[in-house]
Amino acid sequence: MRRRDFLALTGLLAGLALTGCGDVEGNAGSLTFRNPLRIPPLLDPRADGDGVKRFALELRQGSAEFLPGKRARTWGINGDYLGPTLRARRGDRVAMAVTNTLGEATTLHWHGMRLPARMDGGPHQMVQPSETWSPEWTIDQPAATTWYHPHPHGETSEHVYRGLAGMFILDDDEDVDLPSDYGTDDVPLIIQDKKITADGRLDEDFGGTWGLLGDQILVNGTYDPHFRVTTTRVRFRLLNASNAHVFHLGFADDREFHVVASDAGLLAKPAPLNRLRISPGERFEIVVAFEPDEQVVLKAFSGDETIDSGDYDILKLAAAARLAPSPELPRDLVALTPPVAGRKVRRFRLGGSNINGQNMDMNRIDEVVPAGARELWELDNVTYEHNFHIHEVRFRVLDIDGARPPEHLSGPKDTVFVPDGARIRLAVEFGHHVDPKTPYMYHCHILKHEDNGMMGQFVIVEPGTEDEVPRPSPKTGHGH
Repeated sequence: MRRRDFLALTGLLAGLALTGCGDVEGNAGSLTFRNPLRIPPLLDPRADGDGVKRFALELRQGSAEFLPGKRARTWGINGDYLGPTLRARRGDRVAMAVTNTLGEATTLHWHGMRLPARMDGGPHQMVQPSETWSPEWTIDQPAATTWYHPHPHGETSEHVYRGLAGMFILDDDEDVDLPSDYGTDDVPLIIQDKKITADGRLDEDFGGTWGLLGDQILVNGTYDPHFRVTTTRVRFRLLNASNAHVFHLGFADDREFHVVASDAGLLAKPAPLNRLRISPGERFEIVVAFEPDEQVVLKAFSGDETIDSGDYDILKLAAAARLAPSPELPRDLVALTPPVAGRKVRRFRLGGSNINGQNMDMNRIDEVVPAGARELWELDNVTYEHNFHIHEVRFRVLDIDGARPPEHLSGPKDTVFVPDGARIRLAVEFGHHVDPKTPYMYHCHILKHEDNGMMGQFVIVEPGTEDEVPRPSPKTGHGH
């Protein structure tokens, strides 16, 4: 059943824009851009005597001033709101010490990281109050912009919204001449929509179909931000860390920019755009050219649905009178082999807040995958807008409603937007970390949908042992 028929029969979305969402009109024209953009501090520790990079992360309660002179209660990691940017290289052994001082249990998931399931930080790796969780793994994937955030089943919306999130940048030995001076011409932009009350607090009304859609924007935790450009090109690492909002990003003067990377790594070639849709959990890296003394606003333009409605001013970019020269944008970035889907097909029907007619069950393994498999995953969205994230893997989008994806969606990804009524096919590449008892997740990354049960579990096992893992009964509706 397609969306319009579904709505006509059930009235599921009656009052959608009124229950917990409000009329989201955006903030365009209301900002003065008075606040310098905060750049999250960089954590890139040297390896110790054992050759291990050790990161200490404390989850804590705090407060932040989003509106002048008014404090909001927040959560943060090593600070009052958000966390530091972590950095490591391919081949590094990393060890985390995640200490929870929040007073309630949570997790910390490494979104986009390829690692053993027991280190993943999903809902099975809860960190209790006053405890320290110590996952350790070897970075074994190409350069990418990944991130970290909580993943407690049923409470992810609240924990991310309060401020538990940060970037995790991965480097490798590929010699790609892109801007790389962190905080100067290689700049993280963690974009989040919020509902901020008149007295400066964060409104936490998560009711409604989408959960929470806000009409104010924070970038790296900064309200009303500006950034001083000092080079002729800047690489922006874009992360949509919102609970539900989809943004159509572009510049007020409609200038062209180039996408150089998506979630899981570099594209084969820079892809020119003047509008870029980014849904929750997705990351894109873009390179933008500037002239001396110019000023331009990064904006989000309204779409056709509640989830992407409203025009927003995101960030003012003000170029200095003299700009340091940047290298020319490379014509080629990395060699990407054509995607290989394999023969195994798994089909996933995306309902209102379920997958294949089932809600999440922490004790049920939905899919069993042999290590190193390459598979075809078909997503069929039969309701309103969703997106889809698979832990551990990287995938390539084969087609959207039968058409080849645009160039900026042709590279390696781990999260994809699935429009209303769309069918998307993915070529999914699985890793080699075998654990028949500890699952990874796949889910909608609209956090209210995830919390309501739009999530499933899979394990990776030694090839040939798939039948040894208990499976759901045939009546569950899983297609194979």
